[in-house]
Amino acid sequence: MRCMKITFDSLIPATYNFQSVMTTIGKLKYSVVLVIPFSAIPAFFASGILTLLPVLFFFVLVPVAELFLKPDHTNFTEQENSGRVKDAFFDWFLYLLVPILVSVGVLFLITISDSKISLPDLIGRTASMGMVCAVAINLGHELGHRTNRVEQFLGETALLISLENHFLPYHNLGHHRNVATPKDPATARRHELVYTFWFRSQFGSYCQAWQFEIDKQRRHERHPLSLRNRMVCYTLAQIILLLTILFGFGWQTLLAFGAAALIGKLMLETVNYIEHYGLSRKLKADGKYERVLPRHSWNSDHILGRSITFELSRHSDHHFRASKHYQVLDSFPQNPQMPTGYPGMMIFSLLSPLWFRYMNKKIDELNQPSSCSTD
Repeated sequence: MRCMKITFDSLIPATYNFQSVMTTIGKLKYSVVLVIPFSAIPAFFASGILTLLPVLFFFVLVPVAELFLKPDHTNFTEQENSGRVKDAFFDWFLYLLVPILVSVGVLFLITISDSKISLPDLIGRTASMGMVCAVAINLGHELGHRTNRVEQFLGETALLISLENHFLPYHNLGHHRNVATPKDPATARRHELVYTFWFRSQFGSYCQAWQFEIDKQRRHERHPLSLRNRMVCYTLAQIILLLTILFGFGWQTLLAFGAAALIGKLMLETVNYIEHYGLSRKLKADGKYERVLPRHSWNSDHILGRSITFELSRHSDHHFRASKHYQVLDSFPQNPQMPTGYPGMMIFSLLSPLWFRYMNKKIDELNQPSSCSTD
């Protein structure tokens, strides 16, 4: 009688293999961003330190974890990239995140309208909503780079949560064109304090967004304040939203919403600060700047920070090829690297003396003739 040889592989279903498991993990890692809006929900009903659940996750748990987790510089093959671009999961995850964030925002308005909330709890819940606003801005950034009008509209809806709609015309028409030059208000200069940068970047980008849209209307021989001007439409939408909150929930709720939106803006500007701090493009003899290269952005391959921000910390590739979707951005480990992920670097940037001492030294090293990078 012949014995049947049983192997470990024969016990595993044919459809189950290591590669499929890794592919699934590669998708689901982006769901870590859901911790922020989902932890904000209990925070809106809590008291004391628990009102800061999303803040503690992003600015305490993640930075500490990234001190021990090694960066992952792995890039996908061309075949894998093609499959990931065609995989509807990555797009639908973004689409479904929009109503989730909007719903959390509505819940915030409802819970914060209780006049019996203590001041510390009011501050804590507002800070948690500010974290949700920051996620919405980053989501709007990713969708705002898409060419499909429906996707762009979803991005605009996400940005409305933080009253940051001007980000789209400025970012796409200004920042990507002028990054790492004095023309870009969102590029932090060497020795510039993050606290002064917040104002220069926010107001500078807002003014440039209006200028871009007005110039566009004039090129098409339309009135500068035509409804085809996106900034006009964005302003009207924001006014309607603010009036709805005022008459529907009252002054306290309106002020709390405004404070949360401000927190979201400050987080955006802090990210802008760390992404290009002290890096500059060379001015050529013809008066034009060299093209944007991977060396003009700071990067981080720390996995948690990458997942929470939709790979935004692989910033060199985002600027080098702005049309690429987040799930296929490549690592450029030979170009400017941050010592930790975005959450940790955002905290570090607030400690200006230490920041200057460390980052200016890194910039000097990058500018050494022996320094090389792959362009």
